[in-house]
Amino acid sequence: MSQVTLNASTSRTTGSRTSRRLRTAGSIPGVVYGVGAEPLAVAVNAKEFRTAVSGEQGLNTLLELDADGRRFLVMAREIQRHPVRGTVAHVDFQIVDPNKPVVADVALHIIGDAVEVRHADWEVDQQLFSLELRTRPDQIPTHIDVDITELRVGGTIRIADLVLPAGVEPVGEPATAVVATHAGRSAKAGAVATE
Repeated sequence: MSQVTLNASTSRTTGSRTSRRLRTAGSIPGVVYGVGAEPLAVAVNAKEFRTAVSGEQGLNTLLELDADGRRFLVMAREIQRHPVRGTVAHVDFQIVDPNKPVVADVALHIIGDAVEVRHADWEVDQQLFSLELRTRPDQIPTHIDVDITELRVGGTIRIADLVLPAGVEPVGEPATAVVATHAGRSAKAGAVATE
C-alpha cells in the first residue's frame, strides 16, 4: 500500500468558534492520537484530505501526516460530518505502527450469479456490506469478494466461509451471516396456492 503525505497545521487553538472559522476557511479541525503520544490538535486542508482518502483504500489509506515538521504515520479514524451538508467537520487521526495489526472496516462486494436461487424464484439478501478485519496497515484489502455462484435455496454464506487474503483475519463472530436467501414474492405466492 502506498502512503499519502498530508500537511497539517498545529497552530490552531481548540474551541467551537475556532473550529467554525477553520471550516469556513476550507480546513478541517482534527486531533492526532496514539500509544505513547500526547493528543495533538491539528488542522488539515479539506480539499487535500478528500484527495488523500479518495483512492482505492478510502479511509483505510495510510497517511504520512506532516504536522509542522513532526511526522506521524496515521490512519483517519473517527470522522464527524455536518448533519445537513455532509461535509467533514472533524477528523481523528490514529498513529499506527506499520508492523502491528490494526482493525479496519472493509467493503464486501457480491460477485457471481446464484442461478439455482434465481430459478427457484428466491432472492439473495446481503446482510453485511462491510466487515471489520484485523491486519497490518499495509495489508488492508480494498474490498472482499463474496462469491454467490454456489449459493443454494435456503443457503447462507457466513463470515467463516469468506476467503480472506493471507495475514487478514475477521474481527466479528464467524457464524454471522453475510449473505442469506429467502423466498421471493412469486415463490411465496406459489407456496400459499399449494396449501
